[in-house]
Amino acid sequence: MSVKPEIEGRIRKLEEKYRNSGQDLGSYLDGLLYQRYLTYWDYIHLDTLLSIQVPRTHFPDEEIFIMYHQITELYFKLIIHEQKQLIDDRLQKADFYIQKINRINNYYRVLISSFDIMINGMEREQFLRYRMSLLPASGFQSAQFRMIEIYSTPLYNLLPESAQGEFSPDDPVETLYENIYWKRGAIDSKTGEKTLTLKQFEYRYTPRFIRIAKEVKGVTLYEKYLSLPKEVRENELLIEAMRHLDVNANVNWNLMHMGAAYRHLSKEKKTIDATGGTNWKQYLPPSFQKIIFFPEFWSAKEKADWGKQWVEHIFNPQTNE
Repeated sequence: MSVKPEIEGRIRKLEEKYRNSGQDLGSYLDGLLYQRYLTYWDYIHLDTLLSIQVPRTHFPDEEIFIMYHQITELYFKLIIHEQKQLIDDRLQKADFYIQKINRINNYYRVLISSFDIMINGMEREQFLRYRMSLLPASGFQSAQFRMIEIYSTPLYNLLPESAQGEFSPDDPVETLYENIYWKRGAIDSKTGEKTLTLKQFEYRYTPRFIRIAKEVKGVTLYEKYLSLPKEVRENELLIEAMRHLDVNANVNWNLMHMGAAYRHLSKEKKTIDATGGTNWKQYLPPSFQKIIFFPEFWSAKEKADWGKQWVEHIFNPQTNE
């Protein structure tokens, strides 16, 4: 049987490819001959994926709670996947940066819009009961969200605004990390001590966070932008995309989270503690911490008003039930 010229060409390319790997093409063709057909469910490990929702109580809505957080973590992984490509980039082309930042914004838009599931998709009374079986676990302990922040901007920009005057961007990574803004959200308001939630989180992830911070020092997304050629830095589409990312990550996402906490943990002027003892009313509002990944893009007034309108809306008793 004759072989079509285009097939012969591909076979020659395959021979060259596998010759460089130290194996002959025939060995690989044997593997291909005996390999089973790939199925959708095997490719994405569907059975495994659907088996990892393990509620700790009998309340039906707990399964929603678990799946929502698992989906969220997958989107965080997608964001980090794009961030790493930007950090590793050497070509410094505007189109590449715009494409990747827009992808990240698309992931955030899905996350932000999906929070309606947390706000209106669960019964409050069920939540208040099954949440007690989760202690001291907390969404505060999402390591991937912290990694997104570390990949985005120098650690100095992740200090609370009130603390930045006490430190320098040139301070050691360990010093800046120890004073990072989110640690203040897991301090017991009565004792001033670190909560168990924070202690567990630090024990598990501090070495990894420190390692990542050192690896990306000087090449975070913000620093990569600052090192781009002038004509790329001044690209309006890139600036717009990065501004949207700053707002999505540090205003919209946090405040949708805060809206869910307010919906489930506040009633009749009484605030219920979050699992893990995190002080969510002090920790989540962006106008309190003023975390901004890309400060160059914002005026002094915009920084001063960072997230303020959202917070006033959420806590205004005349506009919220």
